[in-house]
Amino acid sequence: VQLQASGGGLVQAGGSLRLSCAASGIIFSMYVMGWYRQAPGKQRELVAAISTIGSPKYADSVKGRFTISRDNGEKTVYLQMNSLKPEDTAVYYCAADPGYKFYSDLTGGMDYWGKGTQVTVSS
Repeated sequence: VQLQASGGGLVQAGGSLRLSCAASGIIFSMYVMGWYRQAPGKQRELVAAISTIGSPKYADSVKGRFTISRDNGEKTVYLQMNSLKPEDTAVYYCAADPGYKFYSDLTGGMDYWGKGTQVTVSS
């Protein structure tokens, strides 16, 4: 299984970034896809997840600013991040879990992980 994340970078507060994660080695349409992040000195946290049929869930800290979406044909999940804040600075990780787990607690993590992509928001 490979999850290849891209799209991170440096942006000013109030700006936008779009993360992408291309998956291979799984039947993409049958997996929950998620984005997690970990800031220095902090625990990893779930940012957003999307079910196999496109239902999203978000951390309270990003609701209204971030949008998760997926393209099953392209086997790709996206995270559109708007109105970025310095506290959004973190390494962002793409992850995948079997579809039935969407309604369970995903805060602990998922089965498969990609390498992270750094997002830095300057004030």
